[in-house]
Amino acid sequence: MGEQKKTTMRNKREGRYGKVLCSVLFLSLLFLLAQQTGVLASDGAENTSNMYATFWALVPSIVAITLALITKEVYSSLFVGIVVGALFYTNFNPEQTVLHILNGGIISVLSDTYNVGILIFLVILGTMVSLMNKAGGSQAFGRWAQDHIKTKVGAQLACVLLGVMIFIDDYFNCLTVGSVMRPVTDKHNISRAKLAYLIDATAAPVCIIAPISSWAAAVSGFVEGEDGLALFIKAIPYNFYAILTLVMMVGMIVAKIEFGSMAKHEKNAQNGDLFTSGSRAGAYVTDAEQKKGKVIDLLIPIVCLIICCVIGMIYTGGFFEGTDFVTAFSQSDASVGLALGSFFGLIITIILYLCRRVLSFKDCMACLPEGFQAMVPAILILTFAWSLKAMTDGLGAKEFVAFQMKQVAGGFVNLLPAIIFLVGCFLAFATGTSWGTFGILIPIVVFVFGSDPARHELMIISISACMAGAVCGDHCSPISDTTIMASAGAQSDHVNHVSTQLPYAIVAAGVSFVSYLIAGFVQSAWIALPIAIMLMAGVLVLIKCVMPKEAK
Repeated sequence: MGEQKKTTMRNKREGRYGKVLCSVLFLSLLFLLAQQTGVLASDGAENTSNMYATFWALVPSIVAITLALITKEVYSSLFVGIVVGALFYTNFNPEQTVLHILNGGIISVLSDTYNVGILIFLVILGTMVSLMNKAGGSQAFGRWAQDHIKTKVGAQLACVLLGVMIFIDDYFNCLTVGSVMRPVTDKHNISRAKLAYLIDATAAPVCIIAPISSWAAAVSGFVEGEDGLALFIKAIPYNFYAILTLVMMVGMIVAKIEFGSMAKHEKNAQNGDLFTSGSRAGAYVTDAEQKKGKVIDLLIPIVCLIICCVIGMIYTGGFFEGTDFVTAFSQSDASVGLALGSFFGLIITIILYLCRRVLSFKDCMACLPEGFQAMVPAILILTFAWSLKAMTDGLGAKEFVAFQMKQVAGGFVNLLPAIIFLVGCFLAFATGTSWGTFGILIPIVVFVFGSDPARHELMIISISACMAGAVCGDHCSPISDTTIMASAGAQSDHVNHVSTQLPYAIVAAGVSFVSYLIAGFVQSAWIALPIAIMLMAGVLVLIKCVMPKEAK
């Protein structure tokens, strides 16, 4: 046994060394290619990158994503991507590279008011989760759910239902659904990776087809010269990826289909291992055997949080200054609104627990650092992901993709929705931002189709393809803030979440691509959407038939 253990440890060390070697060789190859293509500056003093608006602008993100999937270690992978981006930006000048990593990257993104608002929201929500656990609300809800939700299928469907109901914002969705449903899914031996997928698949895909959401506001703002909200609503039936993701998720739950690495996680969860690999720090525990807590100690804070966040968002949109509700929501500042709403939700929660005497004031204050500590991994990953995005923005990644799209926009008109979907997938995957992808592609689509009334329906389909591709790439990308939030909400290892979710997202993306090919020719949602749903149903039946018997 001792010899076998030593051999296993030696194999693990060799595996790690091999991964590191591959990473070094990969970066060295990039450096040599840069030299061969003449992109290295002769003096390194120029602050304008020689790689601006070229394919090299996407390489830092590709490096980070590749390393994360190979090494299963997200922090160092993101940082290596940041370093590569800074090297490219400064034309490989060492001194300027270090300064750009700090000033143009980490310090810059942490000085951005929008980003700071999101971080405040994260910390406050982590504190509220800690309060609900310590007060016994989470445990009481878990006991209630155990009595009322009898099956594993029921627990997953409850998670999906809650995710669909919280459609106003994807950040809020991820963290709220995670904090509420973790006790329930844990008791039914649902892996944390599966919970993270359920959260992620009901976050952005739901928000992107909800007319009253921060996402609808963002998309509407990118459509110049058109009624943005009206176009958004007309594009909903063509948003195949979002709709098919929901269809696929419910179908797999009901038919009990698991495939890819998720099947391994679910099998291990049935034996009591909810994590399979990665950090166990987020394991659900019954804090101090708190017996005073009741279900209302979880429901009241969550309901108050939802109400306060909605009020906070419409407040930033000018609702209390006479603006109507829909307009106020469409022009709201999600960062400030969520920070305001979560702050008042926290105050109400503390007052509730003090009045009910389930927690002392000292206990409440002790939850502040606990909540912050619980969110440190998500904050660190988000900071690095934002910094990496700053690197690619500085290298002109958006301009490169925009130019390439305009080059092909003139031809293949009926194939354009499918092409736009693929471009949106790739761009959002590489940059980790769906909203940035909207900002690049939607104006191009409006420019190409807007002046031709005969192609108005094709413009709607193409705008929907922009949104669907952006959500798909965002859904798959390990550097996406929504993906990071889903991992934080489920308290799942981030790389585990990405690797288990990827096969599911690819299946939905494949069916969506075929659906956009069909929609580009038939140009009717009444025909294309039913066909898309039937295609997805057929794919699920095929997967069910070819699944190994032990996985069924």
